[in-house]
Formats: sequence, C-alpha cells, structure tokens
Amino acid sequence: QVQLVESGGGLVQSGGSLRLSCLASGSIFRINSMGWYRQAPGKSRELVAAITRSNSTNYADSVKGRFTISRDNAKNTVNLQMNSLKPEDTAVYYCNADILGLTLIQRDYWGQGTQVTVSS
Repeated sequence: QVQLVESGGGLVQSGGSLRLSCLASGSIFRINSMGWYRQAPGKSRELVAAITRSNSTNYADSVKGRFTISRDNAKNTVNLQMNSLKPEDTAVYYCNADILGLTLIQRDYWGQGTQVTVSS
C-alpha cells in the first residue's frame, strides 16, 4: 500500500509565503513524476506544478515566478514553495505521484489535500 501525506497548509495574508510538503510512503519501487494540484470551491481541479524524476518542471501560468516545486528522491518527498500569495491561490492543494509499486503495478496516487487560504 502507498500513502501520500501533505503538510504545510494554512492561513496567510496576501503577499505572504507558505511551503507545502508531501511524503510518499509504503510499498514503493520507484516514484516517477510528482506534482501539486489545487481545487477551489466550485472549480475543477487544476495542475499547479509538476516535476519529473530528473527534475524537469512544469508550472501553471498563474503561478510562474511565484511558486517553486522541488523533490528529494532519497526521501520520497515533494515540496511546493509558494511566495507572493494572492487570494485567488486559495484552494485545497493535493499532492500527486506516479508510482511504480513493489508489485510492479504503476498508478497515480493522491494525498488527502491541505487547505491554503490567502486573505486580502
């Protein structure tokens, strides 16, 4: 079994910063891509940032220059540093990972989500 556990969400004022972390644990052979998605009330879930195992990154246009994704392959973690936060960044943020398990079955996994609220 594989689990993704996020941490680091909270309430911050506009212009502030937060750092989200996600730890993958369990029967993991290899973690391929990892990423962060978010879902605001009444909206669809959207990609925020993604990172490959070789550290190639991809960002949503709305967060480019403000958010930075990073990962530690040895620790099975992915982080999202969020700076210059805006009220429109308010959402539940979900960690995602494409994982090859010890049974050699590859699939997507999701964390439970962490709330980020940016006040104006």
